[in-house]
Amino acid sequence: MIVAFCVAPTQTPTADAEMSAAVARAVKIVRESGLPHETNAMFTNIEGEWDEVMDVIRRATEAVMEVSPRVSLVLKADIRPGYSGQITQKVESLEARLRENEK
Repeated sequence: MIVAFCVAPTQTPTADAEMSAAVARAVKIVRESGLPHETNAMFTNIEGEWDEVMDVIRRATEAVMEVSPRVSLVLKADIRPGYSGQITQKVESLEARLRENEK
């Protein structure tokens, strides 16, 4: 499965505090997991089996909760048993289709 998730504090210690410090804690958990992943401006995508992906998301959320008493978590999942490597394959398929359309 691939899960796109976004976890962020809904409260910060001060009005001018950056959310990036809290989000960095979550991304560190993802990177240390060893699972295929990528982070962009809005989401972190992670690929693996259900239990391992959800465990990483839980720990990433808990890391943000350590600095904020209230946290927002958004999940979107592509559940396709028997497939792996889709975190890159989906983009490769799209790019190939775009190249075909340029001809």
